[in-house]
Amino acid sequence: MTCDLANPIFTDEVKATAHMEADRWPDGAYCPHCGSVNVHKMAGKTQAGMFLCNECREKFTCRTGTVFERSHIPLHKWLLATHLMAASKKGMSALQLSRMLGLSYKSSWFMCHRIREGMKPASPSPIGGENKVVESDETFIGGKAKNRAYAKKEPKKHAVMTLVERDGESRSFHVANVKAKTLREKIVTTVSRKSHLMTDELASYEKVGKEFANHGTVNHSADEYVRLGGFEHINTAECRFSLMKRAVFATHHSISEAHLPRYLAEWDFKWNTRKMKDGERAALPLKGAEGKRLTYRGPRGAAHV
Repeated sequence: MTCDLANPIFTDEVKATAHMEADRWPDGAYCPHCGSVNVHKMAGKTQAGMFLCNECREKFTCRTGTVFERSHIPLHKWLLATHLMAASKKGMSALQLSRMLGLSYKSSWFMCHRIREGMKPASPSPIGGENKVVESDETFIGGKAKNRAYAKKEPKKHAVMTLVERDGESRSFHVANVKAKTLREKIVTTVSRKSHLMTDELASYEKVGKEFANHGTVNHSADEYVRLGGFEHINTAECRFSLMKRAVFATHHSISEAHLPRYLAEWDFKWNTRKMKDGERAALPLKGAEGKRLTYRGPRGAAHV
């Protein structure tokens, strides 16, 4: 499945709505309020695509109960923005999106975060397993000291940990520090204990490594990057960090700590769908948008988000 940017769903609101309805309700519309299938599409001068539930009498559209709810931005622009973000390997900046869609920066910034929310897995399953290899590594993401303005403090860097299964999926987290307790909490709740765990020789991994089927290490400080004929390494995890930092350096330039988890979700999503075509990848955030809401107050740091 490929995606043609000349497709009318990216320019025509009626066709965009029909596409969203078919994608969300392949077996027919149902009420997102009570779950009833006893619904009908309203006619007359009501909003295009408006349904009425014959059970609870609530009105709804294909946007209701998704990250697109209560947005005044036309749905065809949402579909185009979702495709552009999913297809852009290094990401899409909110400023670039605002220019392409004819929106204000504030609207496109909020739009990007809502789409990233749709990229988050609803209930991520553990990675690894018997005879599977999972690599763990950590890095710091933030501005470079040499790039700061005169007389300003050095930019704060944020610790990021990634767990990636070879030939499989990745899970990345913003962590407070790289101490043993912090890293262990993420590892044991994300990785199957039947896995082979690969790390560098950071002391924080020493104890948690004993909880897995095998724990292999490489000593980067001694310029050792591969052991046992290529079996022991964390090059896959380091590849993940290379892609992350490319996105920050080339596209976003700066990422605040408050919003970092959503950027990590976007980067994990693109890694986990790397074998898909752009059209297939762009369809997933539309399905993942259901059951999620993000208000403008939320992205700015509200406790409930």
